[in-house]
Amino acid sequence: MVFSVPVTVRGYELDTQGHLNQAVYLQYSEHARWEVLRAAGIQQNEMVAGGIGPVVLEANIKYLRELRGGEEVDVTCEFAWAEGKVFQIKQQIVKKDGTVCADIVLVGGILDLRARKLVPDPVAALRAIASDPALLGI
Repeated sequence: MVFSVPVTVRGYELDTQGHLNQAVYLQYSEHARWEVLRAAGIQQNEMVAGGIGPVVLEANIKYLRELRGGEEVDVTCEFAWAEGKVFQIKQQIVKKDGTVCADIVLVGGILDLRARKLVPDPVAALRAIASDPALLGI
């Protein structure tokens, strides 16, 4: 399932060329990931209280089109599950006219905050605390 959240590019996020600073693309992608977790019924403080938290192990961004202040975009988020401790999250930043501005692929995991190691089954860990796991593709 593909989840998306709208974002408006703010003036203070622009670089000296007048387009969205490259680091802000990562912030937008993180915002969408927290929003999909929240929509699935998972609150950040509850995850931490339960001793787990999401981690990004790898990020790959392809910048395809520039974004300027005031432009509205949708930031998508789609989980791709596999067996094992890690999974992929595929994201896009898309203008309202359908123009893809960035493709982002992350490798993530769920960290056991006490042991400081990845949990062996991230799907089970998230399913156990989500009220709507279908939003996470599980």
